[in-house]
Amino acid sequence: MAYVLLVIGFILLAKGAEFAVSGGGGLAEHFRISPVIIGLTVIAFGTSAPELAVTVTGAFVGQSGIAVGNVIGSNIINLLLVGGLAAAVKPMVVHKTLIRRDFLFSLLAAFFIVVLAARPFFGGKDTFVINRFSGFLLLAVFTLFMILLLMEAKKERETSYAQEGIEERSLFLNIVYTVGGLAGIVFGAELVVDSATGIARAFDLSETFIGLTVVSFGTSLPELVTSVVAAKRGNSEIAMGNIIGSNIFNILFVLGIAATLVPVTVPSYLLIDSVILCAVTLMAMGICWRNRCIASPGGYLFLAIYAIYFVYIFFRG
Repeated sequence: MAYVLLVIGFILLAKGAEFAVSGGGGLAEHFRISPVIIGLTVIAFGTSAPELAVTVTGAFVGQSGIAVGNVIGSNIINLLLVGGLAAAVKPMVVHKTLIRRDFLFSLLAAFFIVVLAARPFFGGKDTFVINRFSGFLLLAVFTLFMILLLMEAKKERETSYAQEGIEERSLFLNIVYTVGGLAGIVFGAELVVDSATGIARAFDLSETFIGLTVVSFGTSLPELVTSVVAAKRGNSEIAMGNIIGSNIFNILFVLGIAATLVPVTVPSYLLIDSVILCAVTLMAMGICWRNRCIASPGGYLFLAIYAIYFVYIFFRG
């Protein structure tokens, strides 16, 4: 039965992504704004819903390894696996604002996790807790990020931004396509996560390994299918906006909400993974800064690095 649910989940993911990308492009055309803003907001928020549910639930039931590991693992997967596959399908042109502003927010958010995970090594404790004050701080930075996006959207409306190749349909239908597609993605991801987690537990895999791989991969499936479909259809702005936006949402919003509701423990063994997240974020930012795109060779490089990382955490357990 678990395998049947997996198949159904993947079907919902694929079809939901097609509708979400189509609807997102239509919304960008209707409001005369860049698709990258839709990717950074509507699409990123929708595809981050699984991470929000898993992280908050994990924090409440005391499974910090899954809660924080899911956020770190999802962000690594988004950059290396999702970004790598999307670039391998079709080179992704990167909007200059995405490099200057959004990558910087993503890097600062990742560095925040490194600081939290490293503090126990200096304080002699095995863990560090993200308290409610830190949660509010994360949400405050997230609010600043959203304000900057809204200001840019307003400016683009005034310059009457327009796209080509977007199917014309009413605002209502574009909303239905986007919301319906995201709902299919989220529900499909939930089926895949539940089935895959059950199978992983049957093989007696560790909580940390499950959080960094099975759960993280499952909750990153919305970003994966959405970005790959967007790249395949030539809408690299939605693809990259979704990847970077989701990474920002995962740390600033998801972890911020979780810590505000209940203090979240950061295990010290996640320090290496958080450092890896910072390193791959900086690497991706450097490639985009230099080339203004991620071409197929860069995509294959990302996939190779993720394969090495996966082998590392598999043997680490």
